[in-house]
Amino acid sequence: MSVEAVAAFLEQNKKDIKILKFQDTSTVAKAADALGVTPGEIAKSLLFKVKDEFIMILMAGDKRLDNRKFKEIFHTKAKMPEAEEVSEATGHPVGGVCPFGLKHPIPIYLDHSLQAYTQVFPAAGASNTALKLTVEELEELTKAQWVDVIQS
Repeated sequence: MSVEAVAAFLEQNKKDIKILKFQDTSTVAKAADALGVTPGEIAKSLLFKVKDEFIMILMAGDKRLDNRKFKEIFHTKAKMPEAEEVSEATGHPVGGVCPFGLKHPIPIYLDHSLQAYTQVFPAAGASNTALKLTVEELEELTKAQWVDVIQS
């Protein structure tokens, strides 16, 4: 169901982008290996609970969250939800979470670390899928706000 929601989202947005399928792209390392790219080109999607709401941040796969920067921007500690909450909020399983075809609207943020790349590969709704997008396409499709939340 999740991959179909991503495909429907792409169709609604008139984007002819193929959903790539692999054996397993559930982690940054597995995805980079399967796609033949660097870990940084994997756009990892992280879901956080901010008070009673969810937000999603996409960042370069080789970067780590800076808790201090997160708190400065969102005025709370970074708290990741349980797997069941992730699935309920996004409609996607852990390992396939992406900002497309979401079950419920969620504010999306893109970390500046993604701007180091021409193309990035977010998941596409399952732990064995990915999309190949330019950073501009990712920004356009997510209507996201840019933030700086990675460790320096």
